[in-house]
Amino acid sequence: MIIKVIVSLIPVFLFLIMLLYLDSLKLVSKSLLTICLIWGLVSSGLSFFLNTWLINKLAFSFDTYSGFIAPFVEEFMKCGMLWFLIKRNKIGFMIDGAIYGFSVGAAFSFAENLFYLTQYAGDESNLMIWITRGFGTAIMHSGTAAIFGILCMSALNRKSGLGLATITGLLAAIIIHGIFNQFLVSPLISTVIIILMVPLSIIVIFNSNEQSIRNWLELEFDSEVSILRMIRKGQFAQTKTGSFLVSLKTHFPGEVVLDMYCFISLYLELSMKAKSMIMLKENDLVTPSDPDLPVKLSELKALRKSIGRGGYLAIAPVLRMNRKDLWKLYLLEKA
Repeated sequence: MIIKVIVSLIPVFLFLIMLLYLDSLKLVSKSLLTICLIWGLVSSGLSFFLNTWLINKLAFSFDTYSGFIAPFVEEFMKCGMLWFLIKRNKIGFMIDGAIYGFSVGAAFSFAENLFYLTQYAGDESNLMIWITRGFGTAIMHSGTAAIFGILCMSALNRKSGLGLATITGLLAAIIIHGIFNQFLVSPLISTVIIILMVPLSIIVIFNSNEQSIRNWLELEFDSEVSILRMIRKGQFAQTKTGSFLVSLKTHFPGEVVLDMYCFISLYLELSMKAKSMIMLKENDLVTPSDPDLPVKLSELKALRKSIGRGGYLAIAPVLRMNRKDLWKLYLLEKA
């Protein structure tokens, strides 16, 4: 029984620990990781009851239902929380999208395999079945949720819509899940394929994405330092951003333009602080506390409200305020 527990429940969490270790930028929030693990357990229970109800209602054979219907149910359930976090700009990069997704799938498979252990451990003595569940089914569940997070974040970073990103991610997860459940090859071969493909694919994505993040940090940090220096020297009007802001006087009241100026200055300051936090974390250095940070974040929100939607949309392209940049503010709020 102990061997069955080890091979069916432990491996997927070892892979999760490996992913956390590979995350040298330490972008993952412990609170969000905990939420994802809890959701994995909850979604597994919800999937079990919904699958039980549907298989009785539709009168399909177990093999037919497992291959064609269960992947839709389970991937929708697993990816629901991940989609919510992406929608709320709680996830900024493919790396953390992959880790949060993998953690959901890990907890999902843990609950599923725990159920099989308690129900069938006594009757099923073939250790290969438990190895297949622990290394194959569990990694598959984790990998499909991770792929959903990767594809969603990849599409959003290319400025595709969230709707298209969601459909692409879900279809990929459902297809992989469905093919695995079809047992087109032996369970052992399927397990080997999953073990090789999922972790290696995520590691390759980690390496390439971390380099792009470092480029983003370095290039934008230098640009923001330059603009903020010009603002504080009173030379902002000489920059392209400053000239653009001056041209807005014909479209917005003077007090709104002034608030735009204040918003840009404060946003740049906070953006640089967020990037500094990421770089300090990467080098295992303690982030100094800033007692004024909550006040500055509140002031930024007040300024955004003051300039209105039109003013915000006018300056957003200048500051390159996309999803990744809005995520930086969430990072500061959690500091």
